[in-house]
Amino acid sequence: MARLRIGSRGSQLALWQANHISALLRERGHEVELEIIKTTGDKITDVALAQVGTKGMFTKEIEDALAEGRVDLAVHSLKDLPTDLPPGFELVAITERVNPRDVLLSVNYDCLDALPKGAKVGTSSLRRQAQLKAFRSDLVVHPLRGNVDTRVRKLEEGEYDAIILAAAGLTRLGKTQLIKEYLSAEFMCPAAGQGALGIEIREGDVAMRKHLEFLNDADSRAATICERTLLSKLGGGCQVPIGAFAEVKDGKLQLTGVVARPDGSEVLREQQSGTDPVALGELVGDTLLRRGAVKILEDVYGAAAAAPQQP
Repeated sequence: MARLRIGSRGSQLALWQANHISALLRERGHEVELEIIKTTGDKITDVALAQVGTKGMFTKEIEDALAEGRVDLAVHSLKDLPTDLPPGFELVAITERVNPRDVLLSVNYDCLDALPKGAKVGTSSLRRQAQLKAFRSDLVVHPLRGNVDTRVRKLEEGEYDAIILAAAGLTRLGKTQLIKEYLSAEFMCPAAGQGALGIEIREGDVAMRKHLEFLNDADSRAATICERTLLSKLGGGCQVPIGAFAEVKDGKLQLTGVVARPDGSEVLREQQSGTDPVALGELVGDTLLRRGAVKILEDVYGAAAAAPQQP
């Protein structure tokens, strides 16, 4: 069997994900090595992600290692992977998705409704902030960066009354103790690809494709490709006020797309069903653009950024 070198970020969650894929590959007889690579997003920890604006901030350095042949595959949180991969790379597999929803964590409060007026909520996601403020404009949203442990520790130390994180990362790390509420996708539309892993290789690497194709989950791939198509149609990246959530229902894909102003003053929501993931993503994206998403995104990025580059 082959000797496979995996490129991964060094955070606790990224290492869990890389080791999870390593274990699946070893079960098939492969020898696996792990190379930890520090990305731009890992180096910039004191600025809200939405303000960084660097394309591929969690992926570029890993792709450089892939291109140079230092690693054979990269394991990413799919929501961190830009929708348009640079030339020379391909997304060979999208793994079975775990719970894609966001969750509310708190020490003192049992749910979002229980938070008092003016409560301090931590998130650095414009998507989460916008949908939260639309529901509770009285809440005070503060930036929250760092790995999962750091964010949870800040909550425990009383810096925040509540924080919002992805259910998937907490579940994978076994850190679910402070989860008080799973937020419905109808209220808090998740990020495109949230809960799934993306496996990236050099384009045209037939041998690697053959080794890794077993990791691909058909339903998860259809749903997340649909979400990523919507995101691409809107010109957005992983740090913009855009939500996308698709699921298979009665043999069809149902896609919900959300574009919102960061202050929650305007939220556009569109839901459609279809069988072709790409066509459905484009349909919902076009509908949102016609309904006013262009103006919202222009205002977020500045007048010259009607179709902004994704971070």
